[in-house]
Amino acid sequence: MKLIVGLGNFGEKYIYTRHNVGFIILDQFAKLLNFKFSKQSKFKALIAKTVINNEKYIFLKPFTFMNLSGDAVRLISDFYKIEPNNILVIHDDLDFGIGEIKKQFGKNSAGHNGVQDIIDKLGTKDFYRLRVGIGKNVEIPSEDYVLQNMPKEDLEKITSQINLDVLKF
Repeated sequence: MKLIVGLGNFGEKYIYTRHNVGFIILDQFAKLLNFKFSKQSKFKALIAKTVINNEKYIFLKPFTFMNLSGDAVRLISDFYKIEPNNILVIHDDLDFGIGEIKKQFGKNSAGHNGVQDIIDKLGTKDFYRLRVGIGKNVEIPSEDYVLQNMPKEDLEKITSQINLDVLKF
């Protein structure tokens, strides 16, 4: 079983912000694979389950705020006994240009508080990450930049990079 985690913040005002790239990409997978999310309070998240090429997948959108994402990841991984090396965390990254993606395993958080919380709650960094570039604006503090809505062209550039190959790990 694989766990695909999209990081973001819940609430209408955050839907199209740069920090919500993880949620946006999970919504893209929901369209591609024709599944719907349902609220699962015991996991502090919205989840969806599907099967791809005979492999079971759980897609998770924590409804904690970004910096407490590890709570939901730990709850669901413990419940389903999912090992960290079967977890993929999808998140925004200021260090890459808009739409650039990079899959990595076992790396530090690189300053991403949501990823750091997952590392802290799992007690390991041995999981996969899909770092999704949102660009950087040196004139705006990072904490403000990530909470701004993305222009439509940036959103399209990011979602156009997403396909089922991302789920192979």
